[in-house]
Amino acid sequence: MQSERKRGVTISPKNPRVLNYNIAYFLMDLLHFIVFNPRDLLFIANHLVTLFIFLTSWYLVSHGAYAILVLLILAEITSACQNTWTLAIARKNDAVFAVKLYDLLSAPFYTVHSIVRGLVVPYFVYKMFAFYASGAAKSVIPKRVQVSWIVVILIDISVSILWVSNLWAEFYRERMGKLDKKIR
Repeated sequence: MQSERKRGVTISPKNPRVLNYNIAYFLMDLLHFIVFNPRDLLFIANHLVTLFIFLTSWYLVSHGAYAILVLLILAEITSACQNTWTLAIARKNDAVFAVKLYDLLSAPFYTVHSIVRGLVVPYFVYKMFAFYASGAAKSVIPKRVQVSWIVVILIDISVSILWVSNLWAEFYRERMGKLDKKIR
């Protein structure tokens, strides 16, 4: 296997750290969700899709794929807030501070998540599709892998938008319920 460099980070047999770290992280996070929150199927599906892309990127084409790494960065922009928000949910029923933190973080987190995953990521995927369609990556990434990435990423974007839409709907129901209690 030879190292390939194409517009960005080089991932080679001698330097697999970026993808290896992320594969390990997503595997552990996936196992955590399967054990502690097995009903969160959308989040589990998102992790399976992400692992598919990382594993094919590294083990099938031995290349980091600049676009995949950019998508990873875009996806991780929301992680710190999401992790805090998720922990607040876990303690929401037994800790007053968690309820306040959940209430404080929900709207900003949903907003940032909606913008990043609903607007920025789809735009980047459009540019990625245009790049792959031009044939510029055909010597580095096989066409079947390019197509599978596009299909899987589009499914992942759809799942992410569905997930945050459900969160917005729940947020709205909670706020309307609180408003009804105040009015009565």
